[in-house]
Amino acid sequence: MKVLRTPDSRFEQISDFPFSPHYELLDDFEGSTLRCAYIDEGDVGAPVVLLMHGEPSWSYLYRKMIPPLLEAGFRCIAPDLIGFGRSDKPSLTTDYTYGRHVGWMHQLLIQKLQLNEITLFCQDWGGLIGLRIVGMEADRFARLVVANTGLPTGDERVSKAFNAWRDFSIQSDNFPIGDIVNGGSLGRLSQATIDAYNAPFPDDSYKVGARIFPSLVPISPDDPAHQDNLATWKTLSEFTNPVLCAFSDSDPITKGGEAKFIETIPGARGVQHRTIVNAGHFLQEESSEELAHLIIDFTKSRS
Repeated sequence: MKVLRTPDSRFEQISDFPFSPHYELLDDFEGSTLRCAYIDEGDVGAPVVLLMHGEPSWSYLYRKMIPPLLEAGFRCIAPDLIGFGRSDKPSLTTDYTYGRHVGWMHQLLIQKLQLNEITLFCQDWGGLIGLRIVGMEADRFARLVVANTGLPTGDERVSKAFNAWRDFSIQSDNFPIGDIVNGGSLGRLSQATIDAYNAPFPDDSYKVGARIFPSLVPISPDDPAHQDNLATWKTLSEFTNPVLCAFSDSDPITKGGEAKFIETIPGARGVQHRTIVNAGHFLQEESSEELAHLIIDFTKSRS
């Protein structure tokens, strides 16, 4: 496996992300290793909030949520998925599969960091991957906060918005990461923020993982992830720990996606779910304070 590693100099000009990276070496499933980056802030013995990003962002997405969570006494873990942020970037599309992404994060979070009593906040692919890990290690998760994500098995109807996004990721000559995040937010992001989302990708050769992600979403029952996601839904249907849905009101990709979580997961019953108003797909950019305090309050009320 040929691997690219973003030079550290690409991150030096980011002024609003003061958190030092940590690294673990993971099995790449081809006989070598990949370096995986993550943020680990707060006391090592404090309750863990796991913040999982999706496509095509990185842990920078959580920069405004981490400080209030730390102030409230939590330990914040925010990984960079392989292919994103400071993590290594395999260079071929065939290096990336849904199953490998789950395997890589399972290595980091469970085998390396050995996290327990986790409060998971997941958005976009952070949910597709993070919820699979819940399916494998349910007893390690104290509660879930699910936002603008899903766990498709390939049996669902595929929206026009997602089909357009999938086609763009495959066919577009230009894949402008920062502009994509900006376009998925209701308000205009600053140029410095757009530049920070571009930082992990010096040129197109680093964007292979970002481009292939939409094609890894199961859209047919023949998808390799079909059975694994069905099995995860089975585990979730028996998950009694508290589950909060916090979907935004202006995301064409995931709008309405909270219904299946609320209907299926016992831990979601009797919970006052929240719609985040005036927020797009990347609700962490627009509603960071609200989301952080939602996690804080939910954890205190559902201990």
